[in-house]
Amino acid sequence: MATPLSADKLLKALRDEGLHVVEHRSWRTNNRNHKGPWGPTHGVMIHHTVTSGTASSVELCYNGHSALPGPLCHGVIAKDGTVHLVGNGRANHAGLGDDDVLRAVIAEKALPPDNEANTDGNRYFYGFECVNLGDGKDPWPAAQLLAIERAAAAVCRAHNWSQRSVIGHLEWQPGKVDPRGFTMNSMRTRIGKRLDGSPDGPSQPPPRPTYEPFPGSSFFAVGRSSPVVTAMGKRLVAEGCGRYTVGPGPAWSTADRNSYAAWQRKLGYTGTDADGVPGKTSWDRLKVPNV
Repeated sequence: MATPLSADKLLKALRDEGLHVVEHRSWRTNNRNHKGPWGPTHGVMIHHTVTSGTASSVELCYNGHSALPGPLCHGVIAKDGTVHLVGNGRANHAGLGDDDVLRAVIAEKALPPDNEANTDGNRYFYGFECVNLGDGKDPWPAAQLLAIERAAAAVCRAHNWSQRSVIGHLEWQPGKVDPRGFTMNSMRTRIGKRLDGSPDGPSQPPPRPTYEPFPGSSFFAVGRSSPVVTAMGKRLVAEGCGRYTVGPGPAWSTADRNSYAAWQRKLGYTGTDADGVPGKTSWDRLKVPNV
C-alpha cells in the first residue's frame, strides 16, 4: 500500500532511472479522479497499445475514445524507449480484475490464475501502455524492453516494492493477452536485477536531432541504392506506414513506394498526390534522420 506519487515525484523517479521522458500536453491534470478514487497504489501494470506510430498512440492514450475516455494509462513507452507521460491520477487502463491477484501483488507473492473480474484495478495500479500491435509479430526493440524494465523499476524503487509488484494486463483480467511478445516472468526477472543495484542516474537530454534534406523526387528511381532509402523505410515503419515483407533495405523498391504512398495518405493527400514518390513537404514532415 502506498500513497500515489505526485507528478513531480513520478517524473523524477523515471528520469533518475535513466529514462528519456516527454511531458505530453497537460498530463499533470489529465485523470479520471471524478469517477472514483485513485490510490492507495499497489503495483504497476504493463499493456500493449494495439496501435502503431508514436504520435498517434500517445494522442489516443491521452484522449481515449468514445467508448473509453482518456487517459488510458500514465505513460506510453515508444519503440525507441521514450516514455511519454499522458496522465496523473486515476486512468482507464486496468478495468475489473481478480481480487486474489491483487492480494498476491500486495503480499508480493506468486500470482494465482486470474479467473474473476470483481475488483477495480484503475484505483490501485500505475499503467504503462507500450506501442505494439499485439499480434505476436510486431517486434519489441531492445530499447523499448529496457524502457519497460526501467519504468517499472522506477515506480517500484520509489515505493520500496519488489518486482512482484509488476504484472501484465493478462495476469489481472480474464481474457486479456497483453503484453504479447515477451513474458512477464522474464520482465520481472530483469526488474528484480535492476532493483538489486542503483538507478542509472538522470538521463542526459538527447542531442538535437538533424534530418536528411530532401534529395529531390528524381533521387527515388528504380535502381537507386542508398542508406537514405533504408532510413526512410525505418521511419515509415515507425509511423505505421510500412508495407514491407522484407526490409526496409537500401534499394528503392515497390514496397518503398507503397509505404511512402501510405505516409502521403496519412498526411491527407489523395489521388496522384499520394503516388508514393516523395515530395519536399511530405519528406520534411517524415523527419528522416541523417545517415
